Amino acid sequence: MIQNNIDWPSFMARHDMTWSVKPVSWDEGAFIGNGMIGAMIYSEEHRNKRNVLRFVLGRTDVTARRPKGYPPRVPVGELHLELAGWYYQPSSIRIDLWNAEMRAEITTTVGTAKVRAFVHSREPVLAVELETSEGEQGARMTWYPYSEVDPVLKNADGFNLNQYIPKTEVVRSEKEDGLTIGVQTFELGGGCVTAWTESASEEGARRLWLSIFNGHDEAAQLGAENAVRGAAAHPWDTWVKNHRSWWHDYYRQSFISIPDTLLEGFYWIQMYKLASATRADGMIMDNQGPWLAPTPWAGVWFNMNVQMSYSPVYTSGRLGIGESLVRGFKSNIDNLIRNVPEKYREDSAGLGRSMSYDLVAPVGDEVGNLAWICHNLWRHYRHSMDRGMLETFLYPLLKRTVQYYLHLLEEGEDGKLHLPAMTSPEYGSFLQMTVPDTHYDLALLRWGCQTLLRICDILDVQDEAGERWKDTLERLTPLPVDETGFMIGRDQPLEFGHRHFSHLMAAFPLHIISGDTPEERELIVRSLRHWLSREGDLRGFTFTGAASIAATVGLGDEALKYVKTLMHIIKPNTMYKEAGPVIETPLAGAEAIHDMLLQSWGAEIRVFPAVPSEWQDAVFHDLRAEGGFQVSAVRSGGTTTWIRVQSLAGEPCRLKTDLAGDVRLAGIDSAKLRTLGGGVFELDLAQGEEAVLYCADAEQRGIASPIGGAEPAGERQRAGAKAAEAQGVEDGPGRWEIRPLPATPHLCGYFGGKKPWRLYGLPIV
Repeated sequence: MIQNNIDWPSFMARHDMTWSVKPVSWDEGAFIGNGMIGAMIYSEEHRNKRNVLRFVLGRTDVTARRPKGYPPRVPVGELHLELAGWYYQPSSIRIDLWNAEMRAEITTTVGTAKVRAFVHSREPVLAVELETSEGEQGARMTWYPYSEVDPVLKNADGFNLNQYIPKTEVVRSEKEDGLTIGVQTFELGGGCVTAWTESASEEGARRLWLSIFNGHDEAAQLGAENAVRGAAAHPWDTWVKNHRSWWHDYYRQSFISIPDTLLEGFYWIQMYKLASATRADGMIMDNQGPWLAPTPWAGVWFNMNVQMSYSPVYTSGRLGIGESLVRGFKSNIDNLIRNVPEKYREDSAGLGRSMSYDLVAPVGDEVGNLAWICHNLWRHYRHSMDRGMLETFLYPLLKRTVQYYLHLLEEGEDGKLHLPAMTSPEYGSFLQMTVPDTHYDLALLRWGCQTLLRICDILDVQDEAGERWKDTLERLTPLPVDETGFMIGRDQPLEFGHRHFSHLMAAFPLHIISGDTPEERELIVRSLRHWLSREGDLRGFTFTGAASIAATVGLGDEALKYVKTLMHIIKPNTMYKEAGPVIETPLAGAEAIHDMLLQSWGAEIRVFPAVPSEWQDAVFHDLRAEGGFQVSAVRSGGTTTWIRVQSLAGEPCRLKTDLAGDVRLAGIDSAKLRTLGGGVFELDLAQGEEAVLYCADAEQRGIASPIGGAEPAGERQRAGAKAAEAQGVEDGPGRWEIRPLPATPHLCGYFGGKKPWRLYGLPIV
């Protein structure tokens, strides 16, 4: 029904990350990864190391035991391209997003080198291809375990004052076939194996294959060896094609194009980052993905970070990425139960703030983290409509999560149920402040009870705890509010700068206060603007949350300002740091862009709900909505022209749109459309069916008058599609085409190396 005219290689190329001078820090490095193994690629300005192109290696699951605390992530080492001369100018680096590979053309003081690198999408192997001029024939590729990396490089991004680094024993060995093994054994437990081999192609290029495995035993060594040997033995062109095909399929899962080329590029780099950071069978996405750098955050954080990192996978329809979160929690249910005091373990579970991948972290004063994760898991269910996942996993987990809250509730003198003093994430952290009836926890508890009752309806079960959930909803104390809006908690207004939106959870992401009434909308807007007015400790993720909250109430222009503010805070390569890598912020920026284009919380799918006034045109294809719908839409000249909806689960469908005038339906004869007023339409589609709503010009097309009242779309609406078909236009008005919007040339390739001059259209590009 839809004509797809996306030239994917050309479209993605406009957003490739580019460097015209060599990157010299993690903040502007070129990054590659396959969800488990990654490399951050950059150079160095110290005179003793100007000849080195660093591949700072990482493997997500490599952790080390330490004397106290959870086992943190630890660095594994580096691969160095050690050039014969100094890395100089002119040179260029490009991350080819479509093919997920790095390509560099390097000029040195004695010659040139061409470098190509990627981490294979389906195998745990990094490949590097090197071609050199005669002057650079002495260039070599050398592996260094982290313990042997030169201090000049090790401390190039700042001295490591916070991160635990284990004492390490390194043993190298070389096999008869030339394959080399480096085994690292950490002092108190843990380790990793690196294996690599190098050979020359028929054309004379040198190729290196390298793999990293977690563990230091014989099985880990054998795994790394086999991965490298298998890759090196495979025909190169076929192996590369296999790598690329995974990425091509991944990108095609959905599409957006907006008239802001810079933000469009930022968005697509985040889609690249998601699949580079984790996969369906990968680890839970932590604060840094596979690109570990000096950090105090070498673990998994759950008072925001993980939840925000996964936020863009749902609307983008990249649910395979979200499976790593589902799998990580499914496999650690017992630890979640042990995280609560023993007297509650029979029926409860919880999650502390920070931990390793085993999710062992006793719950303290910050109680709501598991409930927030359950909201992510609920979104996963609602976008996939995977009933088995709901019934066997999310339902029992959410029951345990809510039950822990119920154990803590206290009846006050007012007859209401209250929560004891708890932590509202990130507010007054250094004061170790706790507040009774925090907005954060009240909102999550209310959402949890509402959702459990909804699940019972979906599954058609009578849960004996249902009456307790209903009673809790009736008697739970209201969210604390004062003249400035939502408060942190009871008797605790927002008094100073607060980087987290933990006191705004009811509006976003939970949407239990929707803003659909004038009173709710005013409360949300008042709270949002007071929050930002305090300034103080505002961070990158402050503005992603603010953008999504503004979008919730349709403030597209304001949402855009917040996203543009984020662009001043992220690093040139779209990474983000606060004393160490925290990649959730740019990923949440992608979700904020989703929220301007499509929202599906509540009872309605909202199409273009918060498009900024300067975005007169916009297009998206196969974005995913709750209820298991794939939605495509085109906006032209400030007006929505058509919307295609495909039902993947046969759920009820209600759309809210600014489609106006003669709104018609094209598709299968069984599809029915009813208008409910206020831009809301009800669409009946069976599983697997699709239909298009569009604005028709009745005179030109010979189509009858608009739908009136709540009358179903019938033969008069079908007549328009049939008349158009008779004129040789497939399925109606002939505008059901998906193609990218034109790009602003000087903003193409903006990210990568720092190039602020491109913002102003100087005559460079």
